[in-house]
Amino acid sequence: MSINVFPEWLSSLDDEDLAFIKKFVLCSGSLKDMAKLYEVTYPTVRLRLDKLINKIKLNDKEENEPYISLIKNMALDEKIDIDTAKILIAEYKKVREK
Repeated sequence: MSINVFPEWLSSLDDEDLAFIKKFVLCSGSLKDMAKLYEVTYPTVRLRLDKLINKIKLNDKEENEPYISLIKNMALDEKIDIDTAKILIAEYKKVREK
């Protein structure tokens, strides 16, 4: 892969996500060290990492359309609830199929 070509999932991450990844790598992947660095509990760092993992997985799928990715990311960021996201995506797919 060329340095000038970034995968879709990487371009979907915000500055805070990228900073977290950088610190995670510099801490050799130690969640315990990350908790100390951020001055939070281990479960808090684990939750943050799990959300980041889900965000990457969602945006790594090539079949995702921009609108669907937006809705999924809003749900991951807790801007809308999961049930609302499912309804919006289902309705979008119905309209798109027509």
